[in-house]
Amino acid sequence: MERKKAWVWFKGGMAEGSWVPGFIASHDQEEGILLIERSDFVSCRVPEWRVRFEEPTNEKECPNIPKNAIWKYI
Repeated sequence: MERKKAWVWFKGGMAEGSWVPGFIASHDQEEGILLIERSDFVSCRVPEWRVRFEEPTNEKECPNIPKNAIWKYI
């Protein structure tokens, strides 16, 4: 399982969202799901649309969020 540096999209309530750096992401057994890890964050599985492997040019630019998107698996 390859682990790569990643940026993860977070959006809290009505506030603007942003890409947060410092994560390590690896592919899960389930297609379209990634495991994200960081020392000060609870490891969890998230959908691929929330993760980027290249630094975003604009940290506030929202990814394409699917309708009825699930934000976090376990």
